[in-house]
Amino acid sequence: MRWGISSPNVGDPTKLVDLAVTAETAGWDGFFLWDHLHLRRDMHLDVHDPWVLLGACATRTTTVRLGTLVTPVALRRPHVLAKQITTLDHLSRGRAVLGVGLGVPAEDEYGAFGEPIDPKVHASMLDDGLAALDGLWRGEPFSHSGPHYTVNRAHLLPRPLQEPRPPVWVAALWPNPRPLRRAARWDGVVPLSGDGEPLTPAIVANVVERVAELRGDLIGFDVVATLAPDIDPAEYEAAGATWAIESIWPWPETWYDDLLARCEQGPLGVTEEKA
Repeated sequence: MRWGISSPNVGDPTKLVDLAVTAETAGWDGFFLWDHLHLRRDMHLDVHDPWVLLGACATRTTTVRLGTLVTPVALRRPHVLAKQITTLDHLSRGRAVLGVGLGVPAEDEYGAFGEPIDPKVHASMLDDGLAALDGLWRGEPFSHSGPHYTVNRAHLLPRPLQEPRPPVWVAALWPNPRPLRRAARWDGVVPLSGDGEPLTPAIVANVVERVAELRGDLIGFDVVATLAPDIDPAEYEAAGATWAIESIWPWPETWYDDLLARCEQGPLGVTEEKA
């Protein structure tokens, strides 16, 4: 099992880049940022663009995977997003990961800018956007005509370093079946709960079983589980998780220092070989 830090894209941007460096030094395998515009307007947070931050992280690290958990594709034009991730993949020498989802809270993230807030619309845009992204990353002339996006013989170069493309991990709100079906078509699943609390290992095991049924196997597929603080990480590994994620809500004001301290400790359960 691999280990990752997932940080809100909130606060001092220089400190967020420093956090990625600390994570690599302490032995973590991945550093991920949330992707929000407001997160919540009533919190009046300083929110920064994750892809700019991850580009800076790429220039100061050499081993950690870098990406988002998760990007609301419906808020971004897929051809622009394709170029951002390709650039990150080159800056990081092939370490980029794209986590995707619908984006919440919808009123703050979409409605504030006159965007539709219907999650069914967001889901349709996500599927259409992923299809466009996949084609745009292939390094060949590409056309696409979907319900939301049109591509007319675009030829984006360079292509990403990773083959066939950077991994795409899909957020799936348990127990909704449609997000699980979507995740099964890509490279990983990020199972989430409706209340924002980490899922139990038993539920993660159910997710793994369902995705395995949909795919036929789990070869090369990642299961990205957020750890609950009172549960042994080994239970998540036994449930089938391939990534264990530590994260924190950006409140109270000490949240960054608390996450930094956790980051400095290094991942729990690290093997002797890795150490």
